[in-house]
Amino acid sequence: VVSTQSTGKRKLAKGSSAPKTFYYVKDIQYLAHEPLLQKFAETKIFVKKVKKALGREELDTVQRVRDQKPQYTLDHIVRERYPNFADAIKDLDDALCLIFLFSTMPRQGKVQPGIINKCRILAVEFMHYVIAAKCLKKVFVSIKGIYVQVEIDGNDISWIIPHQFTTPPPSNIDFKVMLSFLELYTTVLGFVNFKLYSNLNLIYPPKALEDVFTEKSSIYYGDDMYRERLESLNIRLAEVPKLEEDEEIDEELLAGDETLEDLVQSRKEEESFKNLFKECKFFLSREVPREILVLIIRSLGGEVSWSSESSAASTYDETDPDITHQIVDRPSQSHQFLSRCYLQPQWVFDSVNQRKLLPVDEYVAGCLLPPHLSPFVSAEGYLPPEQVELLDRNKKEEEEEVEEGPGGEMTPEEKR
Repeated sequence: VVSTQSTGKRKLAKGSSAPKTFYYVKDIQYLAHEPLLQKFAETKIFVKKVKKALGREELDTVQRVRDQKPQYTLDHIVRERYPNFADAIKDLDDALCLIFLFSTMPRQGKVQPGIINKCRILAVEFMHYVIAAKCLKKVFVSIKGIYVQVEIDGNDISWIIPHQFTTPPPSNIDFKVMLSFLELYTTVLGFVNFKLYSNLNLIYPPKALEDVFTEKSSIYYGDDMYRERLESLNIRLAEVPKLEEDEEIDEELLAGDETLEDLVQSRKEEESFKNLFKECKFFLSREVPREILVLIIRSLGGEVSWSSESSAASTYDETDPDITHQIVDRPSQSHQFLSRCYLQPQWVFDSVNQRKLLPVDEYVAGCLLPPHLSPFVSAEGYLPPEQVELLDRNKKEEEEEVEEGPGGEMTPEEKR
């Protein structure tokens, strides 16, 4: 329902020149049949009964009335607004931004803890899907937060993950309006998460793989330790048994078509990017932002762990000899292992944006870091000098690879 501009404004306003908003009568009649209006009327009566009982100090009546509080859902509104799953995916950016924002709100404030808890659950579920689907594309760290972009069904979804700092809610914000949008967005993301998990044959609500046959059934139930393990993003999720296996593309049949050859090549490059950290084993120090690093590393096929004293779901200790990279944010370490690299967190972010493992010389602990460039800047507009230098360097490396051939060997044309 949208407002309209009428040619006879003064006539409709009965001669008044005050600004007014006009709607079509049929739209208002359509809204009059909305089931939520009846629920809102019942809620208004409920509030009056509670106030009346409190005024009379009838505590038993207050408890009895509160037990009969009217309940409503927004499921039918979501189905009307998003008739197709693709429509919901395209409108997911704002929903993720608001839900991730409220998931980091302080428990004691203007927002009820139950709402914050629900937002946190939905955010964790979505991050688990990103890890399972390996759909991460870009990451950028800014003052506002961490910009993340994923690709779902061919659509690029971008949102901001706030930094893990508890900040008091500002006093000049109308939380009633934001909570109204949040109520709709939590319902939408609940539907979307269920559909996304179903597409990957994952059990929803999510279950840890080792807890499938136990009483701990989901993130909504169980003790605090079980929920902490799920929120760590470092556990495998249980899957629904597959009935049929997907057919793989036969590359030999596609060898004669250049267009399909390009498609196969692009898929190979995409698979290579999804396993960017497959040969890497990370250990995170306690001073680095753990959640976003675990999301990135596991989304690209890497293994990651941390000290068991700082959080649950630690899979190996710092003394593991197979660790290849340790992410630190201190200029010096009390003890070091010669078999691994001690790098700053920016190396992980820049490697994702460049879609390759960058040299570690410029990211060693204690070194002055290179500029952290945004991957969301288009090449058509202004580019900073550092971005131009990086593009030239990448172009030069690609030319050298073409001249040398794969693995530094001679190309088939050179052999002939």
